[in-house]
Amino acid sequence: MTPRSFLLTAELADYVRASSERPDDVAADLIAETAAMAERGEVPGTMQIAPEQGVFMQLLARALMARQAIEIGTFTGYSALCIARGLAEDGSLLCLDRNAEWTAVARRFWERAGLADRIELRLGDALTTLRGLPAVETFDLAFIDADKTGYAAYVEELYDRMTPNGVVLLDNTLWSGRVLDPRAEDDHALVALNAALATDPRWETVLLPLGDGLTMLRKR
Repeated sequence: MTPRSFLLTAELADYVRASSERPDDVAADLIAETAAMAERGEVPGTMQIAPEQGVFMQLLARALMARQAIEIGTFTGYSALCIARGLAEDGSLLCLDRNAEWTAVARRFWERAGLADRIELRLGDALTTLRGLPAVETFDLAFIDADKTGYAAYVEELYDRMTPNGVVLLDNTLWSGRVLDPRAEDDHALVALNAALATDPRWETVLLPLGDGLTMLRKR
């Protein structure tokens, strides 16, 4: 099943996709292969972003004229595919993930899309890798879609590494509505993060009801 923004009915999701730029054959095949893997129990079925979110992220990268981007949490590579396609001709995307099996799928589709030369994948602990990067203004765009309890630390480490007016996107910040009734550790972590970001003077912040909640931060 194609992922959709969780606040939409199936019928509205179909309408949203029909009224937006359609995924090409490479993106559509990646979405379908990830869905098939989920049906076989090889990957979690809730980790693929919705196609409309992918189109939004690609459009945003283009609108920002982003050259350098970073992604924390790559899964099977659909979000990276969208971001990389939106980058400037000389742009590059750094992906941080720890799962070699899932990202092998990503590498195959990046190659098919002709993007392998502009995407670098580093496997290992993302926070350790991030802290090892020079603390200089480098990235125009960042996307975080990894362990929810680690989001606050990722945002903190990214701040010095984002260019002025750089944009950070955080996925799953509505967490299927569980932010209204937090019970698990992930729930509480996201509630605390959402509250902190809304009043953090370093960022201009908006939480969009797209996908499973997509928070956008602009570095002031």
